[in-house]
Amino acid sequence: MRRWWDAVWRAAHQQWALFNGAVLFYTCLPLPAHWPMRFEPIALIVPVIGLGLGGILTVVDLLLSLGLPLLLRSTLVVLIGVWLTGGLHLDGAMDTADGLAVQDNQQRLAVMVDSHAGAFAVMAAIAILLLKVSALAAIPHERWFALLSAAAWGRWGQQWAIGRYPYLKPAGKGAFHKRAISSLWQTLPCAVLLVGATTLAMSLGWIPWRSGLVAVAFGSSASWLIAAWLNRRLGGHTGDTYGAVVEWVEVSVLVGLALVY
Repeated sequence: MRRWWDAVWRAAHQQWALFNGAVLFYTCLPLPAHWPMRFEPIALIVPVIGLGLGGILTVVDLLLSLGLPLLLRSTLVVLIGVWLTGGLHLDGAMDTADGLAVQDNQQRLAVMVDSHAGAFAVMAAIAILLLKVSALAAIPHERWFALLSAAAWGRWGQQWAIGRYPYLKPAGKGAFHKRAISSLWQTLPCAVLLVGATTLAMSLGWIPWRSGLVAVAFGSSASWLIAAWLNRRLGGHTGDTYGAVVEWVEVSVLVGLALVY
């Protein structure tokens, strides 16, 4: 009995450390310094972090609904979402845009590493933020589902890109993600989680069937298309392109849901 309890405790402790590591890496949320951290396999649970972020934004959105018009409320929710992640994924999307603007394949990765934002990076950031705000403002009902779905599917898209395509650098922040997800089969558990949760929400009548189907369709197809397009242009992926996948899949899900309202 004691051995069984010890095994359960060790497994729970490892999962707690994994969750703490994912929160610390992907967000700006503070955690006590003495809490255990485990970073290597955090890519395996990144959609769960997306669900958590979507939940926080849902609470924020509900609080703002007490006195703010829909457009202003949507703008603040999107900006708070950027703040919660420290702009991690948006920065990746911006660096990717600068890299794609370079015609010389050999120079693209060097441009993406450069911390200075070019014109294409600024345009990409403006496009992403405007599309998110306008799409969210066009969703008057079940906004909680839109926020949860966009954040979760965006990060599942990151998992797909990690598992499906080669990593272009020998080192870097994204390298240990590739070691954690070396096969597409490792993206399946979170995909089943998202589809199952959406199906449950539809079955219970929490969301219309068309919204659930659109979220799954846009989330999965955008993940595949965006990751494939970036791979075709670059020959693989980097930590920056993982961030770009997250951002553009989020945009796709929000736009898709806005279309059915």
